[in-house]
Order: sequence, then structure tokens, then C-alpha cells
Amino acid sequence: MVEATRELTLYVQSKKTVTTFYRPSVNPAGVGPTTATTVGGAPSLRAEADATVGGDGPVYFLSDDQSRSLALAEEIALRRGYRIKVVDVEKAGRLERLVTEHLRGVQTFPVLVAPSGFRLVGCEQFTEENLAAVMPTELKSVRALTYIKVKGGDLDRIRQMLEDLSEVKELHFLTGDWDILVVLQFPPTTTNKRRVLDFVTERIRGIPEVIDTSTLVPEYSVTKFP
Repeated sequence: MVEATRELTLYVQSKKTVTTFYRPSVNPAGVGPTTATTVGGAPSLRAEADATVGGDGPVYFLSDDQSRSLALAEEIALRRGYRIKVVDVEKAGRLERLVTEHLRGVQTFPVLVAPSGFRLVGCEQFTEENLAAVMPTELKSVRALTYIKVKGGDLDRIRQMLEDLSEVKELHFLTGDWDILVVLQFPPTTTNKRRVLDFVTERIRGIPEVIDTSTLVPEYSVTKFP
């Protein structure tokens, strides 16, 4: 069973078209089409594939921009350990749409609703950065934050030397007691704080202009970055 905090609901709005092209029944038992499904550990049933069965009944399909938003949301959810329940409002029933708090005031679709109630509304908001923000996940690597104090020297050279270190992922230049904040990243196997400090003292303190460092190694980290 999926934790409620790991499941999001994605509301899409399909279009309906009437076709006279013969389509034999694919549901002899008379069971209606699925209007919701989960992804991320379970098979995904595309909303655009759902259709009213019968020889010449209506066919529902998603526009390309909504299909792209759905595919991107599924991809990120699967990668970050979330599940998405997909609901097609065109097949969910008029009364259900009117009383659904999550859809009040919505004019454009798709709409992704997080457990907190936060919403992404419209295809423009379905970016990797926004989707990652509503699906925060634990870091699989070890991060460390190192403050650096330098004395004079060529700042561009110091910057280049730090950038050349593969463990250095971000550089932030500061004003105040410290001159540079460095974000370091190590493989998840590097669980020993001493190994992180060994790297700082040997590689970063090895730069001649560096006169002092102070390193923080978090016990637990969560990220909203993609």
C-alpha cells in the first residue's frame, strides 16, 4: 500500500470525438473503462487510451501537450518513488467535478495536486524543476558544505582549481567572514565524516591561497532539485 504522502493526483481533460469507423467491442463483460490508474511500481494505463467501448461510441483522447505533461510527471514520479493517480475529468462525472475542492476555479488542464494541496495548473507549469519541487526526495549521495577563507591571490585561478575537483558541485562567493561556500558531493558509500574531512584538508586546503575552512556534513538530506 502506497503512503498517502507519496501519492499525487493528476487531473486531465480529454477531448471526445465521434467516429463511424467500425470498432469491435473489446469489453464483452460490459465493464466501463478505467478512469484512474497509478504509476510508479505499477503498470501505467494511459488516459488517452481509455475509450467508451462499442461499435461507434465516442473516443476520448488527450492533446499532445497534456500527454507530454503526463509523461514527464510519470517519469519523475517513478524516479523519485512517488505514484500518480490519473483522473480524466471528462469521464469522472459532472457532479464529482463540481464538488472536487482541488478543481475549484481551474480553467486549464492538466492539474497535479500534491498531498499538501499544492497544485500545478496548466501545461506551462509542468517543468522538471516544478515537478521535482512537489515531489521532494531523499538524497542518494552524501553532501557536505564547506566554508572557505582565502588570502588575496588570483580569484579566477582559485575558482578554476575548485571547479576542477569532481567532488565540487557548486561554488558560492560570499561577503563577510567567509569568502566562498562550496557544495561537495560524494558517492553514497562515503558515510564516514572523516573521509569528507580528509578530502577538504588534503585537496581544498592544499590550494595555497586557502587559509581556513569549516565543513558541515548533514546527517540527513532532502532535495527539491531535479
